[in-house]
Amino acid sequence: MSETSPAHSLMKRAAPLLIIAAALAFFFALGLQRYFTLDALRDNREALRAWVEANPFQTMAVFFIVYAAAVAISFPGASILTIFGGFLFGLWPGTPLIVFAATLGATIIFLAAKTALGDVLSKRAGGFAKRMEEGFRKGELSYMFVLRLAPVFPFWAVNIAAGLMGVSLRNFLVGTFFGIIPGSFVYASIGAGAGATLDAGEDISLSGVLLKPEVLTPIIGLIVLALIPVFLKRKAVPKAEQS
Repeated sequence: MSETSPAHSLMKRAAPLLIIAAALAFFFALGLQRYFTLDALRDNREALRAWVEANPFQTMAVFFIVYAAAVAISFPGASILTIFGGFLFGLWPGTPLIVFAATLGATIIFLAAKTALGDVLSKRAGGFAKRMEEGFRKGELSYMFVLRLAPVFPFWAVNIAAGLMGVSLRNFLVGTFFGIIPGSFVYASIGAGAGATLDAGEDISLSGVLLKPEVLTPIIGLIVLALIPVFLKRKAVPKAEQS
């Protein structure tokens, strides 16, 4: 029996990521992205309301699966889906449903990236990439929490990068679950008020809400709290080296 070639082994391990990439390409090929827009919410809001009223539990189950699947294939529209969730179910049970679905979908793509190529890239990383990986590991949970609180990088990109950098599953889950709660609450709030806004003939504004001091201030405060352990560890390193 011949040994498996390195290229064949790598392709086998990368299969989960390739399947996810194919699913994302298929999603866009069918034009499904047009259903995940604020225009689609505006045009179909009455039908969506009727569906929720007639089948509340079925609607929640379908929404949960669709949201988790969209995040798993790295569809770059999580914020729009969160607004949909707030519109359909309100802050309760909308926010918990969103947080659990997003965490599940993020974990799927995270594990796919981690299993497929994580240790390979970790072993070959050098220079700045290696130092970045080591710094990330020193404060995994804090970094994950900050990345979720402050969406400097796209949600889907953080999922994949965390897997490739070898972040532990525990820290990824905890940082993701708790880190996305504030943002999910804000976007769900927008969705919860979208019905009245649209019925009044007004447009839904994301920037206007996100830039309000009452929204930004607590999120900035949480980011600062998350960074405190990182600064304390960095400050303690020289002392440890001197002893």
